Amino acid sequence: MLLCEEILGTLSDEKFAGLEVDYVDIEWHEAFKRLHKKKSHAGRDIGVQLGNEILTKGLNQDDVLVVDGNTAVAVNIPETPAFVIDVDDVHMAAKVAYEIGNKHATVFWGESDYQFIVPQMEQHINKPMKALMEKLGVKVELKSVKLNFKKSISSSINAHTH
Repeated sequence: MLLCEEILGTLSDEKFAGLEVDYVDIEWHEAFKRLHKKKSHAGRDIGVQLGNEILTKGLNQDDVLVVDGNTAVAVNIPETPAFVIDVDDVHMAAKVAYEIGNKHATVFWGESDYQFIVPQMEQHINKPMKALMEKLGVKVELKSVKLNFKKSISSSINAHTH
């Protein structure tokens, strides 16, 4: 088993140029956990044991966990189902943000200033959230998205539900 105790950098760093890449899938809601036992796409057993700083920084797409010979083993955050919520103006954006926050849901900025992304757990789609957004009169669609943690609005990424 290969052990990662610190993030070595990202695939875009020059020191990883020319290396093969093997990915380890880390689900969006696992990205802020210290301990992982995973299998890479190529079948490598990977143990991840990180310090407390990961609780706020998190693992990100293309973080390099370990180098094994001529292969960099890096993080892949797979696509996940999410509600993509589009609003028309700043007043409705404030209302939507309030309601999402009131549900303690994780939320990300979307592609525009008035778009929000609320990821769902694969096994649990939050139908009441969809109904609430529709009641407010905003467009909401369930889509498969690749989350960008740099666009996180929530203070933490978690799987908190009521």
